[in-house]
Parts: sequence; C-alpha cells; structure tokens
Amino acid sequence: MALHTGEPESLGGYRIVGRLGSGGMGVVYRATSRSGREVAVKVVHAQYAEDPVFRARFRQEIEAVRRVSGAFTAPVLDADPEAARPWMATQYVAAPSLAERIRGYGPLPGPELRRLALGLVEALRDIHRAGVVHRDLKPANVLVAADGPRVIDFGISRAAGSQTLTETGHMIGTPPFMSPEQLTDARSVGPASDVFSLAALLAYAATGRGPFDADSPYLTAYRVMHDEPDLKPLTPALRDVLARCLAKKPADRPGLTGLAEEFATIPAEEFTVAPVTAPAVPPAPTEASAPASRPGAAPGAGTGPATEEDGDHPDRDPADRTETPDALPAPEPPAAPPAPRRRRTRLLVLSGTAAALALALTGYLLLGPQSGGSSADTGTSDRWAAVPKGWQPWTTTVAARAATGVALPPENSGDTGTPSCALGGDGLYCLGAGGLPVAVDTRTGRMLWRVDSSPTSSPYGRFGGQVLGVRDGVVLLRQSPEFSGEEREATSVVALDARTGRRLWHRPLTGTNVRPALDAGLALVPDGATVIARSLRDGGKRWSADLPVDHACDFHPAGTGLYVLCSRWDGDAPGSRLLSLDPADGTPRTLARLDLSLRYLGALDGRLVFVRETPESRSDGGDQSYDRLVLVDAAKGTRKTVPLPAGTAGQPALTGDLLLLAGSNGRVTAFSATTGARVWRTSTSLEQPGAPLGDAAGRTAFLVSGSGRAAALDLRTGEVLWESLARAARSPGSGYPPTLFRRAGALVAATPDGTLFSLDPAHPDRTPGKA
Repeated sequence: MALHTGEPESLGGYRIVGRLGSGGMGVVYRATSRSGREVAVKVVHAQYAEDPVFRARFRQEIEAVRRVSGAFTAPVLDADPEAARPWMATQYVAAPSLAERIRGYGPLPGPELRRLALGLVEALRDIHRAGVVHRDLKPANVLVAADGPRVIDFGISRAAGSQTLTETGHMIGTPPFMSPEQLTDARSVGPASDVFSLAALLAYAATGRGPFDADSPYLTAYRVMHDEPDLKPLTPALRDVLARCLAKKPADRPGLTGLAEEFATIPAEEFTVAPVTAPAVPPAPTEASAPASRPGAAPGAGTGPATEEDGDHPDRDPADRTETPDALPAPEPPAAPPAPRRRRTRLLVLSGTAAALALALTGYLLLGPQSGGSSADTGTSDRWAAVPKGWQPWTTTVAARAATGVALPPENSGDTGTPSCALGGDGLYCLGAGGLPVAVDTRTGRMLWRVDSSPTSSPYGRFGGQVLGVRDGVVLLRQSPEFSGEEREATSVVALDARTGRRLWHRPLTGTNVRPALDAGLALVPDGATVIARSLRDGGKRWSADLPVDHACDFHPAGTGLYVLCSRWDGDAPGSRLLSLDPADGTPRTLARLDLSLRYLGALDGRLVFVRETPESRSDGGDQSYDRLVLVDAAKGTRKTVPLPAGTAGQPALTGDLLLLAGSNGRVTAFSATTGARVWRTSTSLEQPGAPLGDAAGRTAFLVSGSGRAAALDLRTGEVLWESLARAARSPGSGYPPTLFRRAGALVAATPDGTLFSLDPAHPDRTPGKA
C-alpha cells in the first residue's frame, strides 16, 4: 500500500518503500537495506512508545525473538527499542498469511494441510528449544511461503500486557486459538499451550472454522475452557490426533516429537474433511452456535475466528492482530437451549464479568529462557575436555580497546563482515573492523594488541585481507589497503610477531591466480605462476616452484605433506590438477586430474577429501549444494568417488569419517564420508550456522550461528545436547558465516557483527564476562 502523508521515508538506515499494513500495536512497512535486501519494519504506535513499561517489555521481546530466528520464523535483523518510536526490522517474507489464504481460497487440500502441519511442528520445536513459548499461534501469525510456513509475531504479545493496553473493555488475544490455561492463569503457560493452539489452527485450516467458534469472543473463550471441540468434519485419523492435542489439561496433550511422528504416518488424503455419503442437514441455528457471516469470505471458506480480520479494518496488517482495537461491551447472557443448572450458572458468571475475562485474555507472556544451555552432562560426564588453565567465559568485539598498539580501530572502518581469525597457542589473531590486525587472549578475552602493520597506507584507514595462519610465534597475513580511484598499491603478505604485533617482514603479491598460504611451516608467497617458499621468521627464500600457467591454485594442509589444487575454467583443457610439492625443495608431482568446483575438506586415513559443488547451486545467498565426495590417496594419487544424495546442501565439514552439513535453517545432516550414506539428520534452532566443528575425541560436533548461539550435537546419533543463548550484539544482516575454533576444551567463536566469545561446552549457560 502507498505511504500516508507524513510517514517516514527512512528509518534506522532502511529506506521505506511502502506500507504493508497496520494493527493495534503499530504500523508495518516494507523497506530495503543499503545492500538492497528487503525487510519488514514494524514501528510501534506513539501512545505505546510513551509507556516505559512497554519499552522495557518490547526490549525483552526483541532479544527473545532473536533467540529463535530460524528456518521457520522471520529473523530479526535490526531493532532500536530506545528510539522515539521503537521499531524492529525482520526478514521480509513475500507470502500471504494462512488467514488470507483460507479467506481467499477456502480450506486447505490434504497435501497442503499435511505440509503445514509438519512444518509448524518443526517450527514450534525450534521455538521451544530456545526456551520460548509462542502463546499467539493463529492463522494471521503463520505465513504460507513456498518453502514452508513461517511463524511470526511471538514477541510483541508480552509488551501488549502493559497496563496501558489492558484497559477495561478491551480484549487482547485471539480466543479461538487460546488454550484453557491462557484464560485462567497466563503466567503458568508452557509449551503444551502451543500444542493446543496448533490443533485449533489445523482444524481451522481444514474446515474454515475453529473448533470452538461462536458469535462472541467471550462465548468462544467459555467453550475453550468447558466444551469439547467440534471436529466432526475431519477424518477419523486426523480427528483423533487433534482431539488429544485439544485436551483441557496440558499434561494430557502429546509432545511435539510424538506429534511429528503421528502426522508423518497419516496419508495426505486423510488430512481433510471426512467424505460425505449423504446430503448433510445442518441443525437449526441457535444464538449460541450460529456462525456469523464474514464480509469477503470466499465460498467454502466458512467463518473465521471471531476476533480476526473483519471488513471494518481493511488496512490492518494481517501479521499484527494480537488485539481487538474496539472496546467490547460486556455481553448479555447468551440465549441458549436449556442446560444443566450448574453449567448455566458458570456461563452467567463468565459472561457477566467482561472486565475479568478481558484481564484473563491478556496473558500473552513470552517466557524467558528456560536455560541458556544445559550444564548437565547428559549421562556422559567424561564427554567434555578440560578448559585451559586460567580460562573463563568471555565476550568482546574486534573493536574493543587494545592494551598496546593502535587502541581503537578507525572511526570509518565500517562493517567488514565476519573477522578472519586463526588460533595460535593462547592467542586468537583476527583482521577485524577496518582490517587492522588484533590479538586476543583466548583465556580471558583481553585485547592484547592492535597494529597498523600494512607496508602501505590507506586514506580511509581501512584494510582488507585474511589471517593465513599462526605458527612458531609468527602470524601470517594477506593484507591490502582500500583506495578510491585507480591508484592501488599491491596487496602484500605480512608477517607479525605473535607476542607483540611487531612487523617482521612483508612481500608484495604479484600473482593474482595463486593464493598465499602458511603450510608445512613455510610462508608460500606467489610471484606470477611461481610460488616462493619463505622462512616465517625472517622471510628468507627457501625454494621456488613453478605452478601450471593460467590456473587458479590453492594450497591445502594435510599432515606433513604440501598439496596444491590448481583449476582452469576455460581454454582447451578445463579441469583441476592436484599437485604434491616436496616441502624440502618444492619439487612438484602431479597426483591426480580432477573435476572442477571441488572444495577441500581435510584428510581421512591418508586420503585428501574434496566435495564437489553442483552447477545448480544457488547464487542468491542460499545454501550451496553438492553431489559427490572425491577421496584422493595422498601417496598414490588413486581416487574414489562417493555419490551424495540429491539435495545435499549446507556448510560442509569433515569430522572424523563423517561429512557434516549445516543448513541455513539449522538442520544438520551427517553422511558417511566413505559410502555417502546418510547417518542421521537433526534440527536445531540455530539460524545461519557456520561449518560444524568436531571435538578432539570425535564424540561431539559444535555449531555457532550468526547471532552467536552455539549448539552441541552427539556425533553418533545427532542428538542435540544443548543450545546456548545469543552472544552477538546484533543479529546478522548479511550472508557472512560465523567461524568456530576449539582451544583445548573451550570453544572460541567469531560472528558477522565482529563479536568474539568463548564458552565451556560442559557449562554453556555460564554468563560470560566482558573482557
């Protein structure tokens, strides 16, 4: 929709391009970031922005939503709860809500309903693993995207509990999809409440009606608490599962794991209404049961929830309907057929106390973390290795003040993505903000030094590059200054003293197709198509070797050998050549001729392991896909090709004899590196995780997400052992993956916003100190 007069043109660095809608909480705009990424920006109404209690709760909700940003939600990309009008920006999902879908086209067919059910179960599992309960799962809060549902708006409801939003006569909530416990004691609500809401939502998606629908939201609330659900139109198999989910007592409802298995066993044709063998004769309507007509409902769509999407508010954002904006008068006792006296008495009491019921319906309190991560040993007390002596959990950033050298990075250093880092002894060495090299003590997080070590200067004070490695007290970098215009000085290889940051030597890079490296204790510096091996400490020349002309070459470490993969993409003979160089004198030997698009993963039983990227891999920031592993004997050059199943994608890593792939949706899959067979697959709630990392004992795999959430998985079964809270200051707004390192028993990570942190896998919930 077009912007209204006086609405902002930009907000928080995002350019507003249109209005998506408005609701009781605020206005939602469609916007673009500086990079062109589309986002949805929600701005709180001015009257709520003036309430300090609302602001405090809004701030808590932003952090809660960040913890659960994953494959089935719209991740929070940015937010400012302290602005004059608090706002947050989430990923823009170009998809209708489930409520719009059903209003426009009627109930879902069996296959589509089955996909929705399975997707929502996974979404809720991810949300609950983060220690959060949604509490407002309804059709308007589910987006029906092509690749699966997205659950939205599960944080603002707590802010809606502010006193200014609970005036007498206002109902906040969506009774047709609320659990009984939400109506009686909202603060006691747990994950089972979301199971109840899920079942009510699925019944609505199958029939166009909620299982407790009535004329009034108050009567609907009464039915939720006291009546059995109306599931008669459903097939027996689906009816049985949903009936158990709609049990009045939370303890009687199935868990999500068992629910996923049950949904998976029901055929798609049974995810629908029961077949009608004779004309159905509807019962005579009563005031208590007659459905209200809804303007604009599609034929066959039935009636929607009493509090949702009426024609009086056509511009209201379908993703932001957590409250009814108009005051609801206290209803008169409904005219109903004769009923037992006890039941009618309860109904009169309920309907005669509208204010009390409205208060009960404000119970949308989002739970804080149940635990930042379990410190329990899950029955394997010897799983976790000891952390280094003197270590403590910590968090810092690459922009922190350094003890020596350049104290702070340049003011105009900008956002350069995930720092390039490498471990060496007790130090983590990174090219951080502005590309200035820094050293961090991995035991305490203290910033030891920051140096402007470039042999050239930049008018911006900004440098790009990479930490190539750390060995024998030397940090090797590839570093280049950033210039405007056509004048650019050569990129250089720079060696620094790891203890002080002092520059030991540098050499310009004159070759563009060979990447410099630190391998076999040597600095490998290209000079055209020749690579020169130099001493790490003084840069003295050891030997030189000629590499294939017109090839792009990368060195790959594997034990004591020295291996380089050179690829040519055009010409008469495109392809790759794997060479072995003698570390003593550089004598080259061709080991094997291989396919293009190979990515090196590591060594396994004397073989170099590569994975081949598929030509169909996405180029829009999605997961890279792969179709095979290639294992090359490091001594003989013989090779073995291991096909991978279709759809294999994610951030790959070789951990022991397993190929692990972490998808951007948090799903981790393990394959045998020798047979290609899938060993296990599991889902985590981590968003945009980087490549997995195994422990030294080969028992555990670790992941870290773009927001600085970590997870541990059992390598044998894929079981999620724990997930931690977010450590990053901001959620990632780019496609840069985080990186993860292992320092003895501790984990050290770097995230796209420049946050660095360390945690103990045996106690991931310990609060880190500020370095």
